[in-house]
Amino acid sequence: MKPRSEIRKVAFVGDYLPRLCGIATFTTDILTSVAAQFPKVSCFAVPVNDVKEGYDYPPEVRFEIAEQNLDSYRRAADFLAMSDVDVLCVQHEYGIYGGAAGGHLLALLREVDLPVVTTLHTVLKDPTPDQRRVMRELIGLSTRVVVMSNKGAEFLKGVYKAPAGKIDVVCHGIPESSFVDPGYYKDHFGVEGKKVLLTFGLLSPNKGIEVMLDALPAIVAEHPDAVYIVLGATHPHLLREVGESYRLSLELRAEKNGVKKNVIFYNRFVELAELKEFIGAADVYITPYLNEAQISSGTLAYSFGSGKAVVSTPYWHAQELLAEDRGVLVPFGDSAALAREVAALLKDDARRNIMRKNAYKLGREMVWSNVATAYMQSFERARNERAGLARKLVTVKTLDKQLTGLPELKLDHLARMTDSTGLFQHAIVAVPNFATGYCTDDNARALVLTVLLEELGEDSPQLLAAATTYAAFLQYAYDPKSRRFRNFMNFDRSWADKAVSEDCCGRALAALGTCVGRSKNPGFQALAGQIFAEALAPATGFSSPRAWALALVGAHGYLRRLDGDRRVTQVRDGLVELLLGLYGRTATPEWPWFEDSVTYMNAGLPHALILSGQGTGRPEALALGLKTLRWLTEIQTAPGGYLRPIGSNGFYRRGGPRADFDQQPIEAQKMVSACLEAYRCTSDDYWFSQARRAFDWFLGRNDLGLSLYDPVTGGCRDGLHVDRVNQNQGAESTLAFLVSLAEMRRMHDELAAFQAPPPS
Repeated sequence: MKPRSEIRKVAFVGDYLPRLCGIATFTTDILTSVAAQFPKVSCFAVPVNDVKEGYDYPPEVRFEIAEQNLDSYRRAADFLAMSDVDVLCVQHEYGIYGGAAGGHLLALLREVDLPVVTTLHTVLKDPTPDQRRVMRELIGLSTRVVVMSNKGAEFLKGVYKAPAGKIDVVCHGIPESSFVDPGYYKDHFGVEGKKVLLTFGLLSPNKGIEVMLDALPAIVAEHPDAVYIVLGATHPHLLREVGESYRLSLELRAEKNGVKKNVIFYNRFVELAELKEFIGAADVYITPYLNEAQISSGTLAYSFGSGKAVVSTPYWHAQELLAEDRGVLVPFGDSAALAREVAALLKDDARRNIMRKNAYKLGREMVWSNVATAYMQSFERARNERAGLARKLVTVKTLDKQLTGLPELKLDHLARMTDSTGLFQHAIVAVPNFATGYCTDDNARALVLTVLLEELGEDSPQLLAAATTYAAFLQYAYDPKSRRFRNFMNFDRSWADKAVSEDCCGRALAALGTCVGRSKNPGFQALAGQIFAEALAPATGFSSPRAWALALVGAHGYLRRLDGDRRVTQVRDGLVELLLGLYGRTATPEWPWFEDSVTYMNAGLPHALILSGQGTGRPEALALGLKTLRWLTEIQTAPGGYLRPIGSNGFYRRGGPRADFDQQPIEAQKMVSACLEAYRCTSDDYWFSQARRAFDWFLGRNDLGLSLYDPVTGGCRDGLHVDRVNQNQGAESTLAFLVSLAEMRRMHDELAAFQAPPPS
């Protein structure tokens, strides 16, 4: 079973294949591994181009940065801001970004408002002033930093004063491979029966190949069957500057040393499958790098983790990985020592095999699936830490202030989301998303809003036209044969439902009943009444408690005007009994609720009992509605006193942890409706204050201190995540805000009328 994560989208910044460099390989591998290990997480890449024409990237590359163009980094930040990313994963190496010491990257990071996890592929012990400055700011802008060795963590703390709690040590990933005898692959390369030595990677002078070529004569003297494979293309930067002169110098050196027949140069960058075969064919892997300042080496990790005996110079990564007899270290630039150790290892099969087994065993911890899981844990820590900081700032700046006043009613976004067919379900930011079409749920909510606005005196021709559209949508959605409502409609007006949703039917009934009982438009009343009378009866056969509750809201509205309808009264009474019975079977003193979980549209259940208890004259139903609403209020109160709705990312199961995110606008709206009805029934100021508290959630009195209502568009954002708001302004969220605002305005009008002095 694949592990799960609350993170939904990750962007990776760094070089990317087919660009030829180690960072490109790493970025591609970590993105691919995270996507494979967490299939519900969307991953995309934002690579840096070192050539004007760029590269023929795969589809997961979404945006490209021009290395030396500072504005390109700022445009990348804008792109990331619009991409609804949860976490930004940055690969850092000084040489792959533009500016002094790669400082152009900082321009991007200063602009993004995201958790940032930065992998440091180079951590220098003695940085230049520019390198130190860039690294210090990079650490400050990153939520967490990842290094691949304990030595790297030591340097971060000692040289750059990075907080220890900000650092994660995650080893370099390697592909999964089998532990096989090298002879299995040797015939692939024409070296069967030979003792194979291997070095691979992009060729450049700092790799120390010359030292190994100088050591090779002594090795061949003891092992005439030894062959040294040098696998890899010349580094692209070196190739552009001096062509293949460096490779030619190596070939001349082999010829001069008399070992030309014992050296095979493969001048190419090989794909992973073939690389694994090359590594598999090696008896000894050699990394003769020339200086210690290398905190990580992908080639070393790949070979070591595949179960190879390794001889290496003591650069930092090798010191750590090859400790405790997991490999052999030789001094930098010492060809005699290199020859001695390689020759000794080739003739000691027992030692070489023990070394191989030790390496392979440790390497199982380094496979990409494990590394991807470790990175996801770092991503989640970064997201939670950043959200925690935001909540602390909110507590200081916002939550000690009671918001006052109600926003002006603005229907611009509702109008944008409505066409001649109905109300679109979803938006991309504030633009209707045609691809997701329409649904009965949202058109029913919209019809309720028009009735509420009509009561507030809003009677513009545009609003009447919209109400007509919503009513017509419900009429078309109704199937008289099944007495059910279809829900999802495609943009071409074809129905997309595979099964009829009970909650959708309940929501349509709530809208139609409200229209009958509260609309002043006789045409709407007649249409709604005809459908409601037919569609209500099946509601007692529903299994969804929320569908019962919605049908009860509709019945309450209908009976406000037509209280002599015996069939509707009987159905209402039956639905009340269903809710009371459900509570009786499920609730305990510690868990006074209707179900074993508190999930979605929660306040709708007590709201239905408050309305129905009042309408039927059944005090036990009213009392239970008030009791369960008070408990719901208590469990949804944050330490700062503001509303913290049960999150949809896990909900709240009896005996388990409650999900704090993702908080949905529909929860706040249902709390507004239920608490205002409780206030009407009891005249208890507590309920009015709770309604206002729920409404203020939309305006920023919430965990992040961020407004979900957008006063510019008139829309409402789709939810409150652990670290940000969802910028999309869909129909459900926008209607949740507008219905809440209409209900709060209606209550303010009622209070004002009640408190006004009597006429003289």
